[in-house]
Order: sequence, then C-alpha cells, then structure tokens
Amino acid sequence: MKTSRHEGALMEGGLVIDIQVVPRASRAAVGPAVGSRLRVAVTAHPVDGEANAAVINVLAAAFGVRRAAVEILRGGKGKKKTVRVVGAARDTLDRLMAGRAAPLPR
Repeated sequence: MKTSRHEGALMEGGLVIDIQVVPRASRAAVGPAVGSRLRVAVTAHPVDGEANAAVINVLAAAFGVRRAAVEILRGGKGKKKTVRVVGAARDTLDRLMAGRAAPLPR
C-alpha cells in the first residue's frame, strides 16, 4: 500500500511533500490540499520545464526558503510530483494544506 506524504515526511534534512500541480493557472498559489496532496498552481505552461521551474519558485516563496532548497524528487513530467523542501517548517505546510496562507509575492 502506497503511503502519502501529505503530512510532510522529514527525510534527508528536508520536508518531503506530495503535490498536485495546476499549470496555466490565472495566478500562482499554494494550497489548499487536493485529497492528500498540496495544490500548487502556476501560470507557466508545461513546456520545456517551464512549469517545473515555476513550481520551484512558488514553493520557495511559500515556504520562505531559497530556490536551491526546493527539489523535485519524482514526477518531473506529470502533474503529481513529490518534492523536498530543505528548511521548511511543518507548521507552514499545515497552514498551506488548510488553505490559510499569505498571498505570494508577484
């Protein structure tokens, strides 16, 4: 049985999170949860890695970490991904999953 990381498993110094990406959104946003995955909306199109780069930027801003601290572990070509965010706080993840996050900078 596959286990979900919606609660954010701590692995190798970072928080490992399952996400659901929404490309071509009207605005970038993180949260709320979609099932057991954190919803990440990006305005970029899923072409030539543009959406993946946008996911990294948006998650870094949402968790208040550098872009280098965000890594896509699995799902590089799909909407369902697993990411690691080094230096992310679990309470920030809980707030994002519940949809109670501050707006992202434009």
